[in-house]
Amino acid sequence: MTQTHSGQATDAIRHADILIVGGGLSGAMLAAQLLRLPGQRSVLVIEPRAELGRGEAYSAVELGHTLNGNAARMSVDPDNADDLTQWLTDYIAAGGWPESDEQHVPISELFPPRGLFGVYVQQRLAEAQAVGALNGSTVEHVRAEVVDLQTLDDSVLLSLSDGQRLQGAYAVLATGMFPAARTPQTESSGLNAAALDPWDVAAMRRLNPQSTVLIIGSGLTMVDAVVSLEQAGHRGPIEVFSRHGLLPHVRRQPPAWADFLAEDPSIRTPRQLVRELRRHCRDAIAQGIDWQAPLDTVRAHIGRLWNQATDVQRRQFVRHVRPWWESHHHRSPPLSAELVARLHEQGRLRIQAASFKGLEPTVEGQVSIRIRRRGEVETTVVSGAALINSSGIEYDWRRVARPLPQQLLARGLIRPGPLALGIAAAADGAVLDAEGHVASRLFAMGPPLRGMWWESTAVTDVASQAKNLAARLTKTHPL
Repeated sequence: MTQTHSGQATDAIRHADILIVGGGLSGAMLAAQLLRLPGQRSVLVIEPRAELGRGEAYSAVELGHTLNGNAARMSVDPDNADDLTQWLTDYIAAGGWPESDEQHVPISELFPPRGLFGVYVQQRLAEAQAVGALNGSTVEHVRAEVVDLQTLDDSVLLSLSDGQRLQGAYAVLATGMFPAARTPQTESSGLNAAALDPWDVAAMRRLNPQSTVLIIGSGLTMVDAVVSLEQAGHRGPIEVFSRHGLLPHVRRQPPAWADFLAEDPSIRTPRQLVRELRRHCRDAIAQGIDWQAPLDTVRAHIGRLWNQATDVQRRQFVRHVRPWWESHHHRSPPLSAELVARLHEQGRLRIQAASFKGLEPTVEGQVSIRIRRRGEVETTVVSGAALINSSGIEYDWRRVARPLPQQLLARGLIRPGPLALGIAAAADGAVLDAEGHVASRLFAMGPPLRGMWWESTAVTDVASQAKNLAARLTKTHPL
């Protein structure tokens, strides 16, 4: 139901050509691409946040929460790799982000704050809106949550949290990521209810500065949590627990390396990739070259290799390689890595290889968890003044206790992606239903396609998908 100007409920349904579910980076970039294409079309972006283009990742307000990649790697323009560098050059010249001098590197090598990156995304969307207006195209932000979706013969019907209903020729699931720390789960351990948000600096300021903080997970979310604690003035012990006890490596700027995967098409499986990558890394080290150089060439090929692998090969990769892939490929920005390294050297931060087994009753204000350290049979209880869930992203939509994922599953409109990572889709983003049929009017992009391409969350991945999907929606099926 929508509200009339008199405030009375009505059964009116709003119509648009394309409905974009989610207005973070994915939704904003798709909208921008649609606006820049010839032709006239109306687009509604349904996003509960007050602003488009930020989503979970770029709503951060602390300067210390920076991008994990430098400016040269983070362009939202798939046709111009220097777009962010150029935008930052103008922004800094105009007096913006004066703290950039503290990084002592060229602009292309800067790691901007995530909140500032959100400003960049918003400006590029605004520019696209101006271009679209010349053709009569529009994008409107509908501030609500999509709670249900139905596919009809000639359209898609959305139901919103405020009672509105929207109908469009096509709908796109651009829902972004579901951070484990902020996502209600269908089978909850109670962890989030007991834990602090990794990015909530204000809540951390209320802690005793000398108290012990427990963190579950040792990836990039943990790095953010440590930065948050530092900015909150925390100076006590930090105990980090993760299954393998691996920290993200620091991201450096290695020289160019031959694209060995392009030169050798016989490399087709994850096992072949790992073997050949190790060989090239050893060769680089022997030549005095950073091992990150050959690793960075893999990025352009990982989607193809993952997509053509069998489920058995994918499971082998996830079980045996994934922890090392995550720590080596998803690397930490230099300033954050320096902080983690300094606290580790001081003995304030300890990394332990241990599995989280559950919460224990709170005693005298202390949060207690049960863990099992690697190599041990018995479990152990550890306690601290606060607990932070830094276990990363929840990709299994069956475990996401939000209305839309649960309704899509219940209606049989989606099916889990390979290894239950995201949702299944065709190569062009058309969603597969529970029976494996390809949808004609429902599409997905970005993090929901994790299972299809493995790496489907980076800015460049999203930008490329947005361009291709916009072309698919407007050219293959003219509106």
